[in-house]
Formats: sequence, structure tokens, C-alpha cells
Amino acid sequence: MRAAWRAEWAKLLTGRAAPAVPLGLAVLLTAGGVALGRDSVDPVQLRLLGVRLGQAAVAAAGVQLLAGEYGSGLIRTSLLAVPRRLDLLAAKAALLTAFVAPAAGLAVGVAVIGLPPGGALARAAVASVVYLILVGLLGLGVAAVVRNSATAVGIVLALLYLMPMVLRMLPDPDWQRVLYRLTPATAVQALTTSTAGPVALPLSPAAALGVVAAWAAGALALGAFVLHRRDA
Repeated sequence: MRAAWRAEWAKLLTGRAAPAVPLGLAVLLTAGGVALGRDSVDPVQLRLLGVRLGQAAVAAAGVQLLAGEYGSGLIRTSLLAVPRRLDLLAAKAALLTAFVAPAAGLAVGVAVIGLPPGGALARAAVASVVYLILVGLLGLGVAAVVRNSATAVGIVLALLYLMPMVLRMLPDPDWQRVLYRLTPATAVQALTTSTAGPVALPLSPAAALGVVAAWAAGALALGAFVLHRRDA
């Protein structure tokens, strides 16, 4: 595992695996909420609208970290340096987390500057950072399965943005409600809201994090299986 970690850092320092561009875009998009006003029913949710935009760039960073190597052929060198493929995937997940966490923390912190401090604000801010980390790991897991940057990004963006619209086409409203609660789009709504309000959210913040964590864990588990069984 240490060898895999060192190899990933070496690639990062030489610029061959740096997710700097998508993560920089994620910071700009997420922090952009600071430009929005404070006069709303839920000013925290208004400021954190950037999370819903920045998540696309974070997902792209997770995808590029692995699928980019398949596109360039660098994956063969990586597997020669780290023959244990699960160690390679774990090292990439750790590296991605190490980069997304401070970037997301900075962006969310800037977005909520000037809002009155409180427990609800802290909960929404921390949950938003954790959510972005999990979205990056989801992208990494999908990339391990499909091994193509464009396809992986398309799949993740469909999960993040299009799934609720697709679910509206189901004829059974009961199934619509059940499946809607299991989408990342529903989760981010619950995580970036600080007020209870007269309309109850479909998920609690804890349940929302559980939904996104399940998506990320499932993608990584399937990615680990495919990476272990399939040739480079």
C-alpha cells in the first residue's frame, strides 16, 4: 500500500495525474454561492447552490484520476509499479480524498462567509464537504468499471442530475417516491438545507449521507472487482 501511495504521489508531482483543473473549477463553482444574497427563507441553502454545480467538476476529477490513465496508456506503467490492483485503487481513493477535502472545505467556507454562525450552518457546511468527497469517489469507482473518461463522466452526471427526471416517467407514484429518496440529487438537497421549514425534506441529513455513501461504496466495490478480474 505504501508503494502504491508513493507511486500516485510521484505521478501527481510530475503532472501526469493531477486533478488540478477540475478541482479548481469545483472550487470556483462551489464558492460562487457567496455572490448570492442573504434574504431568503434558507440563506444557507441559497449559498450552497454552488455545491450542485461543483459536484460535476469533482466527479470529473475522480473519473480522470483513473480513466485518464487508461486513455493515455499510463495504466500499464502503474500496474507494473503496483501489481496489486486493489492497492492501486485504494491509493487513488486516498489521494483523491486528500485533494478534494481541502478544496471542498475552502469552497464551502467561502460560500457561507457572512452568514450567522450556528449548528445548522456548521452541519450543512460539513455535510457538503463530505458529500463532495463521496461524489469524487463515485466518479473514481465508475471510471474503474467503464475505463473511459467520457462514458464515466456521462454516467455520473446522469446519476447526479438526470435520475429524478427519469423517475418521473415511472407509472407507479409509490415507486417514484421510494426511488427518488435513493438518488444523489435528493441527498444534496437535504444536505445543503439548514432549516426545517413547513415542508419536510424527503431525507434526513444522516440518511442523505448514507445514500451517497452507498452509491460511492457500491461503485468502488464493483470497480475493484472489475479491476481485479479484467486485463489492463
